Amino acid sequence: MLPAAVPMHAYAAGSHETAVMEEASMLKKAHSPEEAGFSSAALKKIDRMIEKDISRGFPGAALIIIKDGMIVKEEAYGYSKIYEGAERLKKPEKMKKDTLFDLASNTKMYAVNFALQQLVAEGKIRLEDRVQTYIPEFKDQDSDVIKGKDSLRIVDILHHTAGFPADPQYHNPKVSKDLYSQDRETTIQMISRTPLSYKPGTKNVYSDVDYMLLGAIIEKVSGMRLDEYAENRLYKPLGLTRTMYNPLRNGFSEKDAAATERRGNTREGTIIFPNIRTHTLQGEVHDEKAFYSMDGVSGHAGLFSTTGDLAVLLQTMLNGGSYGQKTLFSKEAATSFLKPSALNPTYGLGWRLNGNDSMEWMFGPFASRSAFGHTGWTGTVTILDPEYNLGIVLLTNKKHTPMVKGSASFQGDLYQTGKYGSIVTAVYEAMLNQSK
Repeated sequence: MLPAAVPMHAYAAGSHETAVMEEASMLKKAHSPEEAGFSSAALKKIDRMIEKDISRGFPGAALIIIKDGMIVKEEAYGYSKIYEGAERLKKPEKMKKDTLFDLASNTKMYAVNFALQQLVAEGKIRLEDRVQTYIPEFKDQDSDVIKGKDSLRIVDILHHTAGFPADPQYHNPKVSKDLYSQDRETTIQMISRTPLSYKPGTKNVYSDVDYMLLGAIIEKVSGMRLDEYAENRLYKPLGLTRTMYNPLRNGFSEKDAAATERRGNTREGTIIFPNIRTHTLQGEVHDEKAFYSMDGVSGHAGLFSTTGDLAVLLQTMLNGGSYGQKTLFSKEAATSFLKPSALNPTYGLGWRLNGNDSMEWMFGPFASRSAFGHTGWTGTVTILDPEYNLGIVLLTNKKHTPMVKGSASFQGDLYQTGKYGSIVTAVYEAMLNQSK
């Protein structure tokens, strides 16, 4: 059984004692989708959509839908591994409900944001504090063409308005040059040295550097490495056993995880840098900066999880920071991280917000304006919609496919399942009984 879910109204009214009393009931699986307000027939449409993609070459997926403290649907589809290198397996490995997925940038939310929401609630970090408060060496240098580090705040980093480039590729000396590092401690030093690429506060540029820096701040404040903090302060208290960094070092085997790129990080042999992996990646974080430069543990990528564990984390956020008998952070802290950037209403503090129609590709046309979530490059999307007390997790291994010839995309990117929006839309249709 999963830990108990707390109705949102427990926080809207009444005392802490009332909330604890309401926490006693355990999260249960809905007797039928209709019990949670869903159409069974419409949910089967989702099965057909995903299965159709798999029949045409999409590798696999796992889906869970939660609403009002109930699991409405939990399914696994297709295969966790269909290739060994470029060769197709005669016996592909079946996807399971408890298969571990490389969450890629969803790591930012369920490791760093959860940790920061906790540390903010505990008064150990303030969003308006300057980065220098926690990392004194983070400052402008005389040689910097663009200055602004001295005044950068935690909130600027979270809003992706800090001035950092999207991807300095610390692991690749041809790109990173003087910032090159494949050693974790050295990389953390290089983050502070990374030059700004635009004037802070002038635009939103989604950057992995922002969350690598935030992860370093968490480590400074807590005195623990990020994986240790997340395990002991976030996941263990919730009873989660399949959410972690570096699963192959933590008792799991390759077959427990969904495979990603077929030939390491080579993009079908077109990329090379020191120590590059060439084997099929399974149970190792795909992201190059996380694997080579951060020993698998970074704020921007590296976390693995399952649909079941992520459902608990989604419900925790929907509950305002508590789940069962455990409270990770306050409702006030959780709400503060959903404040939109003044420059772009789709950027919260790390969370992506359904702030305008430009986010329909992710949230679909039926999500409320209060919906938020995140995606991950490997093929992962999480959606939370407080207006409906709804959570959706779709995990795929869409990068476990050949590349599109003459393109930087993988074939898995081209399927509807890999584009997210159609599946998310179908979930809302099933809930709103708008499916035809």
